[in-house]
Amino acid sequence: MLTDIEISQNAKLYPIEKIASQIGLKSDDIEFYGKYKAKLSAEKLKEIQNSDIKDGKLILVTAITPTSAGEGKSTVSIGLGDALHRLNKKAMIALREPSLGPCFGTKGGATGGGYSQVIPMEDINLHFTGDIHAVTTAANLLASMIDNHLYQGNKLNLDENSITWKRCLDLNDRTLRDITIAQGAKVNGVERKAKFCISVASEVMAILCLAENITDLKERLSKIIIGKNKDGNFVYAKDLKAVGAMAAILKDAIRPNLVQTLEHTPVLIHGGPFANIAHGCNSIVATKTALKLADYVVTEAGFGADLGAEKFFDIKCRKANLKPSAVVIVATIRALKMHGGVNKEDLTQENLQALDEGFDNLKTHIENMKKYGLPVVVAVNKFASDTDKEIDLLMKKTEALGVKAVLSEGWEKGGAGVENLAKVVIEETKKDNNFHYLYENDIDLEDKINIIAKEIYRANWAEIPEDIARKLIRYQKEGYGDLPICVAKTQNSISHDKALRNAPKDYILPIRDVSLSAGAGFVVVFAGSIVDMPGLPESPSAERIDVDENGKISGLF
Repeated sequence: MLTDIEISQNAKLYPIEKIASQIGLKSDDIEFYGKYKAKLSAEKLKEIQNSDIKDGKLILVTAITPTSAGEGKSTVSIGLGDALHRLNKKAMIALREPSLGPCFGTKGGATGGGYSQVIPMEDINLHFTGDIHAVTTAANLLASMIDNHLYQGNKLNLDENSITWKRCLDLNDRTLRDITIAQGAKVNGVERKAKFCISVASEVMAILCLAENITDLKERLSKIIIGKNKDGNFVYAKDLKAVGAMAAILKDAIRPNLVQTLEHTPVLIHGGPFANIAHGCNSIVATKTALKLADYVVTEAGFGADLGAEKFFDIKCRKANLKPSAVVIVATIRALKMHGGVNKEDLTQENLQALDEGFDNLKTHIENMKKYGLPVVVAVNKFASDTDKEIDLLMKKTEALGVKAVLSEGWEKGGAGVENLAKVVIEETKKDNNFHYLYENDIDLEDKINIIAKEIYRANWAEIPEDIARKLIRYQKEGYGDLPICVAKTQNSISHDKALRNAPKDYILPIRDVSLSAGAGFVVVFAGSIVDMPGLPESPSAERIDVDENGKISGLF
């Protein structure tokens, strides 16, 4: 059996201008990054954004709570796009860019799998067009300007102990979470404690993905809070005169990247915020552009529906005024059995009882998605070990909730294995829906946190210590009370605790801290022990990646 990378390397790619022509773009509308990658030109983007073309239908693909058994959300997203294409629909896919951290850590690449992949797989997973490097550089430029300002006399009277801006790196490196900088001679700068986050968790990444254009990007960058002065007032990036240079670094990164699937469906890949520590969606620019160029746009949001989908609706859709047409929840029988208590090594054995018990996880996500007023479809990502009895049980239990469940075989068969799912999704998008947000802008921040805790995470309430409550009150007094909430928590549970599997309830959600991302336009709420700089596992994927004398990469999956 071929590996994902071998399938990708054996594929016949179309020149990128041929992919562009499928969606009405000419060679002059794109900027080539080799033969098979391109960015849309700034001029064409502006033309598309200002056009009165009717938007296509937006389909969100999300998933049950992740397990080590795998769910295949990206694989289903890509397969669904290919299936729509096979059914002669004008379809596009809009995905996030992979971070190098997971590629070299535990998760591997993020370009799908089997015969439902985006290509060139190696390029997309490693560096791509340099967007994440640009985010890293822009964020670190601001950090260096902060420390230079302190060294040069600190005219802004910045309180060095209040500085919250972090340097970043697009790799997993736990040793950089808490550091001391400028040690040694005075010429090295002002010694202080500092932190790193992974680049995809930086506010610059969030801003890139939520900005509508360069003007909006600059406005958002200007609002970045770097700390406080000694009078206790916020100090912003604009106060350091850093905005122009940061925007100059990001001027190309804000433009979406065009690639293709194995079946030559056009794909826009742009932006890569994590969903467990950021808002987990591809860029607004890419999604809105795709909606003008296609009749059906398939996009995905990171991790389970409690994270990516909630943030997609309550942050991204709210900011961009997007109106989705349907939600697809990806589930596997293997993962549901694992939620039901089966060990990974026993997942190939039929176990109807464990599947029945683990179904509660899927049930919770279905109920949560229905709270947004959208049609829901379950995609059962099929594995060879799934038995007929297990498939039948899952179908019946799902349909008892008033939701259709459809087998998806994109990994093995590509778009042909997802056509039945595509047909169901098309019918669901024809239905009138009552899409709405989980909460309104004008309620208190603490109330918003509790609504998410109770309605999505199924906690009894959120425990917010007094010092954190005071920070929330200050944000409101400073004019930020209408911002949405971005919860940072484990992806391995609907709750804050990765040990609480399946469908936990009747617990208290502990809030450890909050921070204001004024440029991105949301309040980050840290629940449990989540960190924004991951570490490498005992045996990282990097140990198995190699390149031969001809430049052919192996071990990347």
